[in-house]
Amino acid sequence: MKRAVLSSVLIVLSVWLTGCSGGGPDSNAVQVNGVDATIPNAEIPSEFASAGEAFDWGKKLLDQSETERAIDVLLQAVKMDPDMAEAYFQLGIAYSLVEADDQSVDQAEADSTPESKSKRPAEKKKNSEKAFESAVEAYKKKIEKNKEDDAAWYYIGLAYNKLNEDEEAAKSLREAVKLKPDNTEYQTELGAIYIKLAKYGEAVSALKKAIEIDSGNIDAEEMLEKAEAGKKRIEFNPPKKDDEKQDGNKQSDANTANSNSASNSKPAVSNTNTRPQPKPAKTPPAPARTPRQ
Repeated sequence: MKRAVLSSVLIVLSVWLTGCSGGGPDSNAVQVNGVDATIPNAEIPSEFASAGEAFDWGKKLLDQSETERAIDVLLQAVKMDPDMAEAYFQLGIAYSLVEADDQSVDQAEADSTPESKSKRPAEKKKNSEKAFESAVEAYKKKIEKNKEDDAAWYYIGLAYNKLNEDEEAAKSLREAVKLKPDNTEYQTELGAIYIKLAKYGEAVSALKKAIEIDSGNIDAEEMLEKAEAGKKRIEFNPPKKDDEKQDGNKQSDANTANSNSASNSKPAVSNTNTRPQPKPAKTPPAPARTPRQ
């Protein structure tokens, strides 16, 4: 009897705990900033009325680290609107996260089997690169329609940065800053790309402006320290090789002068011993004797 009662209590407790945990195949529980941001699977549409709706859902899933599902939804967004630059950019971010995870797995496998390194096939263009390239093209179309679209200039700069086209990134971000100089985020990203290009003086100016706009911009403060350190390294000029050669020549000339001075100060030596002495005259031979008769 006691065993039956105890078993019933355990069953009830188990059911209660399951209900409180919100588990089950039809839920998508995640933590965002410490707050439960559960999105049940049933709430995510299988089809979307517009590209904008798909983009909003894809961005929401990406923010909640549901990367694979975010990719699926964002692909629907760009399928519905092939010129949706924002969707391509977020798609590039999502693909980058997946590729980073895959790369870490591949590296671990390569470390365990070193002989596999020589057997790796040639690298193909990554999905993230394709997505960022599409974002660049889509943002270019937006800029052609409105050259004063500061957000388009900003995001095309970020896309160029992701593609490691740093000069183009700096050019685009400068345009964004020119259109909206009081945007601390624009100034910060411009400073970051200047650091990447080792243009530390320009980076210092942009990052100081970013902090002036927003004194709580911690990212700008940290990057400003790096920029100032880089600027000091560049401004330190070691002696040039030409200067070193010139100093060496001066020292050589000084040594030569000292040597000549020392030789001139030696006492004069008499020349009597150096003159050639006349050879002694040869004694004439004795006259030959006349033989006797």
